[in-house]
Order: sequence, then structure tokens, then C-alpha cells
Amino acid sequence: MDTAADDTVTDRPAGAPDGQSEDRPERSWRTWRPALPDRARPYLPALALYGVTKLVGLAVFASLLEYAGDYEGKNPRFGGGAHWWDVLATWDGWWYLQVAEHGYSPSLVRLGGDGLFTVQQNSVAFFPLYPALIRMVSEVTGLGLYGAGILVSVVCSFVAAAGIFAVVRLVAGARAATIAAGLWAVAPGAGVEWAVYSESLFVAIAAWACYAVMTGRWVTAGLLAFTAGLNRPTSAVLIGAVGLAALVTLARPASRREHGVRGPVYAMVVAPLGLLGYIAWVGYRTGEATAYFTLQREGWAHFFDYGAYTLDVLRNLAVGKGDYVFAFSTPDLLSLQLVLALPFLIALMLRKKPPLVLVAYTLATIITVLGTQQMFGNTMRYLLPAFPLLLAPAAALARLRLPSLAVFFTTAALASGWYAHYVIFELGVP
Repeated sequence: MDTAADDTVTDRPAGAPDGQSEDRPERSWRTWRPALPDRARPYLPALALYGVTKLVGLAVFASLLEYAGDYEGKNPRFGGGAHWWDVLATWDGWWYLQVAEHGYSPSLVRLGGDGLFTVQQNSVAFFPLYPALIRMVSEVTGLGLYGAGILVSVVCSFVAAAGIFAVVRLVAGARAATIAAGLWAVAPGAGVEWAVYSESLFVAIAAWACYAVMTGRWVTAGLLAFTAGLNRPTSAVLIGAVGLAALVTLARPASRREHGVRGPVYAMVVAPLGLLGYIAWVGYRTGEATAYFTLQREGWAHFFDYGAYTLDVLRNLAVGKGDYVFAFSTPDLLSLQLVLALPFLIALMLRKKPPLVLVAYTLATIITVLGTQQMFGNTMRYLLPAFPLLLAPAAALARLRLPSLAVFFTTAALASGWYAHYVIFELGVP
């Protein structure tokens, strides 16, 4: 746990009487450098690795977009635009910008029929925290909503990378933590981290909430989980992990004496209020208590089916068929490889004996993703918040020397421009 420094710093030389200041030569502004807090210094290599790796991937993505040129002929809502960077604000990004500009108009409009979509899509399916930040940043900085959305995502991505570093450092050390931040930059689906999407904001909240639990900061953990509930419906997995960790802490006499009772109880009570409050608000405004879930199921065809859809996709892909809903060949095959790797990643993560909050958060995320009918090709994106899966690969890569790591991250960064960016935005529906 980080603790505040108690050292006293004096500005006078030894032997100088009290009240006498040290004579210091004036420094030119050209030679002056702002001093970073000591606590921030360990994060710099991780943030530098993350930033450089993301820039390389984004450059490759831009090159592929310009080479193919397909985006120029697509609808600006669906992967198109006048410039390559417009693609970063399409699909879900378009909805977030609509909320940021116009707010919500909650309603359930029945379309009739018995097809896949029987309810008109409505912006209340997109939680308010991210578009609210876009609107606030736009008004404060004078940027347009698109620029504000990209700025929020990029800043939050660095906060998330720092949070991943902080969590992994507690379990596997600083070198592995730095590598974990770099791996998150090239993870499958990482293209949305610097797009008008809410993943970076959510992972920033989730990583620091897990860190707060691991360091016994229960009030902070509860507030962060509450905030996550205003950002994404999948915050339920974080809320559950924080609540479970708090419950186990209270159940054990030794940990109860160490942490007390108020903090864990506060975390359990406060954590779910954001999520429950927003869902209740949608129900109140539409006149139907379950309106949010109806909209997800009948407007977007997303609902928990205990893995039936995932199993159907796996059977089809195994025999080379595409006879399932939301079939996109290239992203589906990449997501299939990730799903096949999950048992190994989980087993390797558990061998590191991470804290309960990380295990619960990761397993709940995986169960939620694989147990829900949604676009299978987006499994890469939906699993992006499961950052503890990077723990074991990062620890293994930490044994490599710098030249080997440089080759690995250079290759991964270049490749990520295709599999983590271009594939999901142009060959599928992110």
C-alpha cells in the first residue's frame, strides 16, 4: 500500500539560522523542468510503452483505411466518413455523440412483427457518464463533441493503463506491470480505446476500483463501483466483485479487525446504486419497469441466454458455416481464437493467486460475455475490460531482456493496427 512520505524537507543549508533563506542562483525558464511527484515516477515507463504502442497501431489503422478506401463510400453512422478519423466516431460512437448533443428521449416504440428487432432502438441503451463527460469537456475546452469524445477516451485510456500497472505491480512486480500496460494497448479489440467508445473510461474505473479493494480503501472502491454503474451495464460484474470482496472481508475475523466494518459495508451498499438508479430512471421515464432490458433484447437482440448463442457460433465455425445471427467471418474467427485461449489464460492467472476481487471480476466478465447473445465478433471488445487475464502473460514476458521485448511490442503494435483496429471497425460491427 502506498503511504504518504513523512520526511521533512528544509530549504536552508545546515547551520543557517532559522528564518534565513538559502541563496539560490536564478534559473532560466529554458532550463527549468517541472518536478514529478515521486509516486508518479514508477508509472512513466508503463504509460510511455502504452502511448507509443497505441500510436503505432493507430498509424497502421489509418494507413489501412486509406489504402482500402472503403470508408469513403460507407454511411457516416456505420463505419464511414469524409476522413479516416471519422471512423472512430461511428457505430456506438454515433449514439454517444447524439446523447452528448441532444440528451435522452426515453421511449419504447413497438415495430410489430416477430423479427429479430421488434422495438425501435433508443439512445437510453447507452449509459450517461461517458456522453456527459464529452459534453462537459466540449463546453470547457471549446472542442467539438467529436474532439471532446476522443480526448476523454485517450485520457481515460492512460488512466486505465496506470490502473492496470498499479494492480499488476501488487501481484507480480513493476516490470510485469509495465508489460501488462503495454499488452492492454495491443489486446484484441483495443482499437476502441482511442475511439468514441466508453471502454477506456470503464476500464479506468474498474482497474482503480480493484486497486482500492486490494489496498483496503473501501470507500473509494464503493464510489468507483457506483460511478461505473453510470457508465455501462456490464458494471454489474465490478459491483459484484467489490461486494463479494467486502462480504468475505466481513466474514473473516482477522480481516474484519484490520479493515473494520464500516468501510466494507459502505462499499456493498453504495456500489450498486448507480446501475440500479439509471435502470430505474429508464423504467420510470418510459412507464415500463423493465424497459431497459426490453430495449436491449428487442431493439439490439442482446440478452443473457446462458451461452446458447455462443455454442451455436462455435458449432458453425467448427464446420466452416455462417448460419447464425450477426455472422462476420474475420472478426468471428479472431474472437474464436480468443475464446479457445480463455481456459489457458484463466488457469495461468489463477496460478498467480491473485486477490479475490480480481478473480471474481474476471470470471464474472467472461461468464457475462460468453453467456450473452450479442455479436460474436465483438467478443474481443467485450473481453477488453478483463485486464487481469494479462497478469500471467505479462509475468512471463517480464523474464525477457529488453531487445526481445522491443521486437515483441514492435511486431504486436504493427499487427494491432489490423486485428485490433481495422477488423472490428471495417470488417465487423464494433
